[in-house]
Amino acid sequence: MNKKLVNFIVKKYLRFDKKNPFISISAILAFIGVSIGVMVLILSMAIMNGTAKEFERKLFTMNYPLTIHPKVTNLDEDLLNKLQNEFPHLKFSPFISSQAIIQSGEAMSGGMIFGVIPQKEAQINPIYKEALGDLTLDKFDVITGSGISDKLFLTSGAKATLYFTELNPTGFSMMPKMKRFNFANSFTSGLNAYDKAYMYTSIEALQTLLKKEEGTYDGIHIHSDDAFADIEKLRAYLGNKASVVGWWQQNGNFFAAMKMEKTALFIVLMLIILVASLNIISSLLMTVMSRRKEIALLLSMGATAKEIKSIFLRVGTIIGFSGIITGVILGFIGYWLLDTFDIVTLPADVYGSAKLPLDLAMSDFISIIIGAVIIVLISSYYPASKATNIDVIDVLRNE
Repeated sequence: MNKKLVNFIVKKYLRFDKKNPFISISAILAFIGVSIGVMVLILSMAIMNGTAKEFERKLFTMNYPLTIHPKVTNLDEDLLNKLQNEFPHLKFSPFISSQAIIQSGEAMSGGMIFGVIPQKEAQINPIYKEALGDLTLDKFDVITGSGISDKLFLTSGAKATLYFTELNPTGFSMMPKMKRFNFANSFTSGLNAYDKAYMYTSIEALQTLLKKEEGTYDGIHIHSDDAFADIEKLRAYLGNKASVVGWWQQNGNFFAAMKMEKTALFIVLMLIILVASLNIISSLLMTVMSRRKEIALLLSMGATAKEIKSIFLRVGTIIGFSGIITGVILGFIGYWLLDTFDIVTLPADVYGSAKLPLDLAMSDFISIIIGAVIIVLISSYYPASKATNIDVIDVLRNE
């Protein structure tokens, strides 16, 4: 069959059919449904990825990519120096930690306090680095989360009393250890749970108060650009001396749940495209039924079944692919609008950021396009194959 004739027939079938308007309306609905499905999928995957990465970034700040914990004996300065020499591409920050209650006036708040070496901690913790600024901390200076400083009305230079869970024997009773600290500054991580519970002081302060040997640590925080590879190297090097824990192990359930939600959302939204594609099937089947005489004439004039099938396949794919392209364009316009303007705002204490986080991964975008294309092709193929299953003689005799 002549290609020009095929193109003419395809264009004819794509025009609005006034005699059978429901066929054209069904095709329009299919186009709109596929467009909306692809657009919503792009925006949903971008929001899910952006949210996961935002939480990951915030959790990295306080949980750190890797953490070394002692197994048999405490970690010491000698081990720290060996690790720094063996793994020069990693950044290490030793710490001592303890539960503590901080009091100022009548107000009190509880949380975790970390004794750190300011210069080393600032290298791996940008939130701490921002709070530290150009300050030179004394031994008994403390930096708290903004939730604590706001609750206790602390200002720079104010005095605060810290009570530790370690107990001091006094006569016939046990009293918690207490010490007056100077409030230096506060930090805001973006996650309310951390801002209300975390405090930092010098490592020497906690060594003194908790009677730790000088040069010994409760653990070592590590910054790594490739934590999954480095954790195996560190485990091999440390052997049974210490254990190494990755961020994904500390928050594994949370990120596994987010991944499951993302997969479920992808499947549900892909079903929207599938439902929309059913309109392609119904539209093409109605076209086949209304054009049976034309199809029979074409077959009687020498057109092959393959050529007839290609006509309807092209009609279906044009409707579907047009919807996919339009959906992609609308999706990226929506992405730009949400990323540029504060159309949607979030509670910062819950989500870590007031701005809607967006990040569309290339793998997700390709999966959306491939999934949509497969659904459209399958939806177009079935009616196209039915177009060739007609009895030419019977149709020409009766219609």
